[in-house]
Amino acid sequence: MSESLLLKWGTLKGWHFESEESEAFKLAKKYLKNSPMSCAMDHPDEDRKKMLCEIIDKLDGEIKNDWTGEMLTKDQAKKYVMEYGKKEA
Repeated sequence: MSESLLLKWGTLKGWHFESEESEAFKLAKKYLKNSPMSCAMDHPDEDRKKMLCEIIDKLDGEIKNDWTGEMLTKDQAKKYVMEYGKKEA
């Protein structure tokens, strides 16, 4: 099984990393520190959003939007994370 991320509500819902030594895993552990147990209750600030984008960049695998079922490219995933919850003008 390769690495994967599951995104929902603009945050990290699920993940699989090949190794606890991977950079993506280490960043994810930091990202999740002091975060709510439910991704529905998580409202990442700009710094955490940027950290999630770093995780996405370092990931060697698939990224899925859990709400739509859509598979995302890294660029699509980062746009989703950074723009989630922002009101359109």
